Amino acid sequence: MSIGQKEVDFYNENGFLIVENLVSKSELEGLKSDMLKICRGKYECPAIQPISDSVTDQEVLERFLCLHQVHKISPFMLSMVKHPGMADTLSKIIAPNVKCMQSMLFVKGPGFPGQAWHQDELYIPTRDRSLTGGWIAIDPATKKNGCLWVVPGSHKTGYLFNQRPITDTEEFDFAPESYGFDESKEIPVEVPAGAVVFFNGYLLHRSKKNRSDIYRRVLVNHYMNAYSLLPWSIKIPDGAKGISVGTADYRDVEMVAGEDPYAWKGYEKTGGVYLRSCEKLKKPELAATK
Repeated sequence: MSIGQKEVDFYNENGFLIVENLVSKSELEGLKSDMLKICRGKYECPAIQPISDSVTDQEVLERFLCLHQVHKISPFMLSMVKHPGMADTLSKIIAPNVKCMQSMLFVKGPGFPGQAWHQDELYIPTRDRSLTGGWIAIDPATKKNGCLWVVPGSHKTGYLFNQRPITDTEEFDFAPESYGFDESKEIPVEVPAGAVVFFNGYLLHRSKKNRSDIYRRVLVNHYMNAYSLLPWSIKIPDGAKGISVGTADYRDVEMVAGEDPYAWKGYEKTGGVYLRSCEKLKKPELAATK
């Protein structure tokens, strides 16, 4: 499905956009299969050791809440980062030239927590405020199993709200929560499997605990305008000359649409998969195959 000006206007006004049927049934099955392959340690990855075939798929998935940067080890996840439908939509709501710097694979089984109010731009700063999430629903996302909740229009001011330590550890994971705004304006974003929710980096959003008996699996990737420098994870040495945050440019990126005007700088591979855990996941390690 290719979006038109009506959808672009909706995104600009509300800070999010739902595009249904963007991911096919076969691609959804591929995502589920590849998720298991990743979680079983079938790819070369120091953070995830191989798991015995005698361990059930459910036991394997129960070890994980979220896996960051899965596109760095899985060709299939990389293909979903660069999905043509995703690229087409992103080129219309961001800019003709789009790059990706992060993928996050949420497993979120029954009973697993959500994440409290936050704005993605707080964690991934972009020079031109073009950060956009592409949230692929692998399973139907409902209020019961922990769908997204958003505050429509909260992206408009470009204001980053303060954060405080999380107190409700039953509902949410360890990440801090943003505060100081009117939460009564929030709405649930329930979507069917195969839909993609695009949302602005300044949009206030959260998810709640999975209170169902099914998974709420999601692949969410983060994108931005390729013409904008990305000062993410850049540390400027004390006393350094000729270096500033204004010229810092994180180069571990993947082009998704158009051309990279900074391709002449080259690209880097700065890290591998990172696992986000929670108290529920602290259990004995499963038997490895090697």
